[in-house]
Amino acid sequence: MSTLSEAYEDLPLDLQHIKPVDFASLEAVPDSHVWHDSSFGACSDEHEKSLVPVIDLEDSNATELIGKACETLGVFQLKNHGIPLSLIEEVKSEAARFFALSARQKLKALRSPGGATGYGIARITPFFSKYMWHEGFTIMGSPVDHVKELWPHDHERFCDVMVNYQKKMKVLAERLTRLIFKSLNISDEEISWLSSTSNDSGSASTVSAALQLNSYPPCPEPNQTMGLAPHTDTFLLTILHQTQTNGLQIFKDGSGWLPVPPVEGALVVNMGDLFHILTNARFPNVLHRVVVSGTQQRLSTAYFYGPPIDFILSPFSKVLNSAQAPHYRSVAVKEYVAIKAQNLEKALSFIRA
Repeated sequence: MSTLSEAYEDLPLDLQHIKPVDFASLEAVPDSHVWHDSSFGACSDEHEKSLVPVIDLEDSNATELIGKACETLGVFQLKNHGIPLSLIEEVKSEAARFFALSARQKLKALRSPGGATGYGIARITPFFSKYMWHEGFTIMGSPVDHVKELWPHDHERFCDVMVNYQKKMKVLAERLTRLIFKSLNISDEEISWLSSTSNDSGSASTVSAALQLNSYPPCPEPNQTMGLAPHTDTFLLTILHQTQTNGLQIFKDGSGWLPVPPVEGALVVNMGDLFHILTNARFPNVLHRVVVSGTQQRLSTAYFYGPPIDFILSPFSKVLNSAQAPHYRSVAVKEYVAIKAQNLEKALSFIRA
């Protein structure tokens, strides 16, 4: 069986699209990072409070509430999710420890051109004429091969925390996926690929999963640059923890860009392209972006979750009514990953039925 890491080996990037700048050395935003869209920092004035619902996973109506949120906005915030807050704090602390290293030190963990894991800038970078005010570290399973280059005698703590977090996230992702399928009246037999939560192998050999640590350093001219450009996520769903610094925004037709403010103890869950395909576009694959702060570093941790890389998916027959035809053809996860990596926002158009 192929792995997600192997899927990216055939999609190498140039070093210029991997290596971050030394943000700490910059007193102004270089032209390479200046975005000329004057509207990118603006959110809709009509929405003082976020429209993104906050859902209690222990609520007796959680399945219905989650299904409704997936169908309307494609995103919700989740509390009482079962991830220990102490573990979330450990992940945040270890991420902060990593990003606080000097630029020269972090480059020892740089992602290779054909690699899927390691330190670098966003994989969507080649699709934009300007660079983003962002640096990240991608993990699939244990990050030991990269972090032992940083901390030869003190890498166990970082590795243990990240592996444990992936195990917990995998269990939560599977639980949410089952609830979402339940809201669509999809039976377990129709989702046989969904591995048992008793398998605690972290990043898992069966499902496609990755953990992304993100840092958006404070910017001397925050209105001149972009933290993360508008995009949709590739896989089924993303589970995000964000620190208490604003920056995440989603786009809603008719409303424009809406903030997703941090909620203490909650996780942000958003639908990706694969759920959009499986539901025949019933679930929006939410377009989102990140703007930066002039005074505060923003950290976030994203867990991406999807079916096995060799799994072939197509719209479920149960979500199609008698007068509706499938919008998308059958496609293997690995094929769609490749299409998305080479076409970004146009990816879905390549698999239209």
